Amino acid sequence: MSDQAKTELNHWVFWASHNRIPEIVELARRIRRRRPDILRTIQLGYSNARLEASDNRIKVTIRMAYGFHHVTNLIALVMLRCGGLDVRLPQPAI
Repeated sequence: MSDQAKTELNHWVFWASHNRIPEIVELARRIRRRRPDILRTIQLGYSNARLEASDNRIKVTIRMAYGFHHVTNLIALVMLRCGGLDVRLPQPAI
């Protein structure tokens, strides 16, 4: 998988470097600079998407907690939202 990915990435970067569209040439330059990281991601099958999602959720929680008097309340809210607990609120009987 890694050799095929490396070959295809090299082929695309070569093609894009000789393109007439400046944005494509710039993208090829950026990909060439980050090539080892891209190939490592393909080889390992991991990305930082889950980490970015957690980071975003924490940032949104911090915005929600604006005005809390104690940082322990913020920490508790972050742990509640990001800790994996499934807290069900009571529903009225119909």
